[in-house]
Amino acid sequence: MSGAAYRYGSWSGGRDPLEPPYDVASALDAIGESVLDGASPRQALRDLLRQGADGLRGLDDLRRQVARRQRQARQKGQLDGTLQEVRELLDRAVELERQELFPDPDDSARMAELELETLPTDTARAVQALKPYPWRSDEARAVYESIDDLLRREVLDSQFRGMKEALESASPEAMQAVKDMLSDLNAMLDADARGQHTQEQFDEFMAQHGDFFPSGPKDLEELVDDLARRAAAQQRLMDSLTPQQRQELGELVQGAMDMDLAAQMAQVGDSLRNARPDLPWGGKERMRGEQGLGMGDATTALEELADLDDLEAALGQDYPGASLDDVDEAAVQRALGRSAVDDVAALRRIERELLEQGYLVRDERGKLELSPRAVRRVGATALRKVFSTLEAGGRGGHDVRDAGAAGDITGSSRAWLFGDEQPLDVVRTVRNAVLRTGATRPADGRSRVELHVDDFEVVETERRTSACVALLVDLSFSMELRGTWGTAKQTALALHSLVTTKYPQDAIEIIGFSDYAQVLSPERLAGLDAQRVQGTNLQHALVLAGRHLGRHPDSEPVVLVVTDGEPTAHLTRSGRAEFCWPPLPETLELTMAEVERITRRGATINVFMLDDEPRLVDFVESLAARNGGRVFAPDPARLGEYVVSDYLRARRGRRAR
Repeated sequence: MSGAAYRYGSWSGGRDPLEPPYDVASALDAIGESVLDGASPRQALRDLLRQGADGLRGLDDLRRQVARRQRQARQKGQLDGTLQEVRELLDRAVELERQELFPDPDDSARMAELELETLPTDTARAVQALKPYPWRSDEARAVYESIDDLLRREVLDSQFRGMKEALESASPEAMQAVKDMLSDLNAMLDADARGQHTQEQFDEFMAQHGDFFPSGPKDLEELVDDLARRAAAQQRLMDSLTPQQRQELGELVQGAMDMDLAAQMAQVGDSLRNARPDLPWGGKERMRGEQGLGMGDATTALEELADLDDLEAALGQDYPGASLDDVDEAAVQRALGRSAVDDVAALRRIERELLEQGYLVRDERGKLELSPRAVRRVGATALRKVFSTLEAGGRGGHDVRDAGAAGDITGSSRAWLFGDEQPLDVVRTVRNAVLRTGATRPADGRSRVELHVDDFEVVETERRTSACVALLVDLSFSMELRGTWGTAKQTALALHSLVTTKYPQDAIEIIGFSDYAQVLSPERLAGLDAQRVQGTNLQHALVLAGRHLGRHPDSEPVVLVVTDGEPTAHLTRSGRAEFCWPPLPETLELTMAEVERITRRGATINVFMLDDEPRLVDFVESLAARNGGRVFAPDPARLGEYVVSDYLRARRGRRAR
């Protein structure tokens, strides 16, 4: 029996591989909730990714685990362990030599003891001073000679992980193999710098020297990345030592390395720095703990810290253009395990799906915005919230029995347009399809008529009274300070959703105003933050509202204003906004002049006050007396209820007339 081949393996942990995928619609609803509370889409997505959902760990939880690993890494020990180990070996060699000299009554033994007593206190100079010393104790000589061997292995281990253990008690042939590897590595790095490196050269290098690189890099880029990160950590190790420790260690290494090995190592370091100048090649780290770390172990600890720092920054997403694609899965697995990789992958999938399915889009500056499709969903959510409050509050039903009903039929028809509520003219629609394509006769012999959107016609009806709605929303910084900006945004989106879906014959325009006024599309409104500027320029907003009403002269005008402050800004003759508090008399006069123009158009201005400051109350009462509109002072949490109810009340009033 032939079929597809399957391969099975042990489960490596993480999320249940059989659980259903995360519901992107739920993610969109969570983002919508944040947007309705006043957040921008980018901030809402960041909050979702940080907090997680439905058992999915968010970035904040992963960052806390990274911080815990950073604390653990800093507790591994002190960075001067190599100096401590060299000092211990030196002291042991001197003590063994003294034990050998003590029984000898000869004056030469006393002179040798004096030489040992007067050794420099500096470890490096003491080691150097004993270079020509004629050791009498073979054991002491072996301990002393092990210092150079230790230093060579530590230096190599600080550049090539695991070299210290690999070269322990190594023969001269093994050290020559290291020099050959360094020579070939430098040749390959030089070829790469000239643009002449090939994959074949790398493969040949790994075939000959692969035992020195247990991580098994697949190409030169991976090898350079591994070596450069470790070299940068080695440099940070040296920078983190005190000047005295740095000098002592440098002198010890210089004395232990032969010129050829030292030159090869220096050339590798220069090439790696030139290849990856973006790495942190300097800076100090503070390590804690009682145990001293050798150069190799200290470099490994600092390399781990650097990886954790990079991972913490990537998970923080606090830089321009941040994306979860920046998070290195290998680094996540090394630091936090397989389950964390699965969590990051799930979060990345949410971000990607929201973009690919068209719920989120990026503008020309790379800023995230809600797409029209997403805004419609958010608006519907806002509308459901408002209507749930209406029903719970007992303010009356919101459904209109004849909503969407057409007027009397005139006997003619016309092409269907998006938003039309008139009945379809079925006969003319089918006729248009037949005339356009003719009846097709497929292989089965049955005639078919294929309809296209351009074929549809609707029955013409008498023109029905429509409304022209202008909703003016205060965007000034005081709205954010009072915590009413999110409610105002939710209200505007809810009203826009209601008008465009249930009453498409009505024309609505949302106008936001702070120091200046601006017409806001639903997408722009959803992604808008409260304006952190001074000024409440109601005059400019009324100018834009008047233009909107002028474009729909046959519709009944409705102007709704949501604000928490009196006018404090106006447009000068040059078109520049002028702010002053307390308001200038000119600001109030120009604002009232626009109120008069709106009034002459037959529009009522209903104002929804979100504060009871006396100056605001006086102004609004004066506006109502001039225009004949009404004034509401709702609880901010019930703003949407009041605005939507007022719009529906106005529609019922038109039908009554």
